[in-house]
Amino acid sequence: MIESENKTLTPFLRREIIAGLTTFFTMAYIMVVNPLILSEARVPFTQAFTATIIATVVGTLIMAIFANYPIAVAPAMGLNAFFTYSVVLAHPGLSYRTAFSAVFISGILFVLISLTPLRSMLLDAIPGNLRYSISVGIGLFIAFIGLRMTGIVQANPSNLVALGNMHAPGTILALVGLLITLILMALHISGALFLGMVITGAMAYFTGLLSFTKGVASAPLLPEGVLVYNPVSAIADVINYGLYGVVFSFLLVTLFDTTGTVIAVGEQAGLMRNNKLPRIEQTLFADSLGTLVGSMFGTSPTSAYIESAAGVAAGGRTGVTAFVVAILFLIFAFFSPLVSSVSGVAAITGPSLIIVGSLMVGHVRHIDWSSFDEAFPAFIVILMMPLTSSIATGLAFGFISYPLLKVIVGKWRLVHPLVYIFGVLFFLELFFLPH
Repeated sequence: MIESENKTLTPFLRREIIAGLTTFFTMAYIMVVNPLILSEARVPFTQAFTATIIATVVGTLIMAIFANYPIAVAPAMGLNAFFTYSVVLAHPGLSYRTAFSAVFISGILFVLISLTPLRSMLLDAIPGNLRYSISVGIGLFIAFIGLRMTGIVQANPSNLVALGNMHAPGTILALVGLLITLILMALHISGALFLGMVITGAMAYFTGLLSFTKGVASAPLLPEGVLVYNPVSAIADVINYGLYGVVFSFLLVTLFDTTGTVIAVGEQAGLMRNNKLPRIEQTLFADSLGTLVGSMFGTSPTSAYIESAAGVAAGGRTGVTAFVVAILFLIFAFFSPLVSSVSGVAAITGPSLIIVGSLMVGHVRHIDWSSFDEAFPAFIVILMMPLTSSIATGLAFGFISYPLLKVIVGKWRLVHPLVYIFGVLFFLELFFLPH
């Protein structure tokens, strides 16, 4: 009997471990890219790196233990850019420490929502076309950041942006790295983004663009310590700097991003029951706690990662897959100097941003373009996010125009009351609060 159980258990563990390795290498780029983006907001790289690891390990372990799903949680692409460009850099005099107060409060609210019926109300209230447009707009925003970082595009006084210097060594390497990564992606090689960074990094090293003057390994460090922990002082920061729209944007995007991801992965893994994912409350709780803990140490909100689908494709079906991912991230916490050196070369990390952006833009196919009152709000969200370098601004224009157009065409009864409330709040935030 025991021998029979061992024969059954061994293939199960082997499959789950392989799935965990696959998911890890598919999303490992976040260890480099997230601290890199946050460092532009003057967050110390080592602080952001360690905070990224902590948030990922906490969120993923909770997902593994309580939700028992093969889904990893880590700081969300797009929200890190929002934190840097639309919050810290867009508010003169606002320190990153104060900005993390907004993340902290959104994390607390997310925890409360994940434990109450309000979660279902919010998900049912937001029109599907606006949900899809959020992902598309963020994707374009991220891709634009990658193009700018690598020098493929640059500022131009006459037309805002223009083609960069195609003869610059860094730009050439970025284009080569992009080509290599695209080939790996097209061939459906697991961990293509991570492997592309490794190959581009090796090329950068041998061409003299990358050096390891800081070493390779060291003990995990948090040079700034805990950045925020007191809800009272965090609320005061939000009020003093008028960060209401920031909190709302973090909360809204994280909620939809996580829900959409876990449902997509759940469908792929065959975990759906009657078109619903069992234990979805636990998945949202894992994400919300990852956001809360991450903000305390210095990283932007977390989200369930769509890269988890790679692990599911490799056979992952339970929390064991997520547990393996968490352990691997914990091991890499000791390689901060290596990651710091790699992040200093935009040609290594930029191609991943461009490709991740292209993957997010795929949601555009779900938008109903046949009805103008549905299409225009989605379009304005997609347009305004990259052009204003602000996710919150894109959301504001979408949530203001959607109910307005519905009233004009006489379909106001079809709009959920919460959408009207969101529209008014975004209107007040956009036109009467400082930016």
